[in-house]
Amino acid sequence: MFSRFKKAPTGGFDYLIVGLGNPGLQYEKTRHNVGFRAVDAICKDLGCECNRNKFKSLYADVKIGEHRCLILKPQTFMNNSGQAVSEAMAFYKIPIEKVIVISDDVTLDVGRLRIRQKGSAGGHNGLKDIIQLSGSENFPRVKIGCGQKPHPDYDIKDWVLGKFPKDQEKQIEEMIEFAAEAVLCIIKRDIATAMNRFNK
Repeated sequence: MFSRFKKAPTGGFDYLIVGLGNPGLQYEKTRHNVGFRAVDAICKDLGCECNRNKFKSLYADVKIGEHRCLILKPQTFMNNSGQAVSEAMAFYKIPIEKVIVISDDVTLDVGRLRIRQKGSAGGHNGLKDIIQLSGSENFPRVKIGCGQKPHPDYDIKDWVLGKFPKDQEKQIEEMIEFAAEAVLCIIKRDIATAMNRFNK
């Protein structure tokens, strides 16, 4: 079944790529799960699947350019994403600067992408948990715009766990592909190149 996939390289990991989201079919197309979808897009481009179990996550072991990369989809639910990330970092001794996190961002309009080399959680609970458990904000992140809630009184939890309207789905698919390309660019080139090319 998996004979067509590239054989995993041997040795340590150069990068940890993390797509944030919530496990379960009911969350598949929600705003909070664009990180999972971006990871799936990366795996599709590389001809592999993120379907093995370790570190409370589904993972894939891949080569991007000359770099061996561990791809994670934490299965801890969003607010506990740091558990999976910190365990994988500690086990493979991956420095925080080599951890690339893909997440949703409700402060960015749909159709926008933002790459940052480091920074605060900005109210995102998944990023907040990674920062807390890793002890550092110094990791690159690729943020996919999901749009702000329609009015101030709207519950933010309902918003991020809601699904995109049909008229935005095509645009979101394009941005997910864009995010996947941005991660590959960070690894194959550098983050400055990726920021210049993909920030919009």
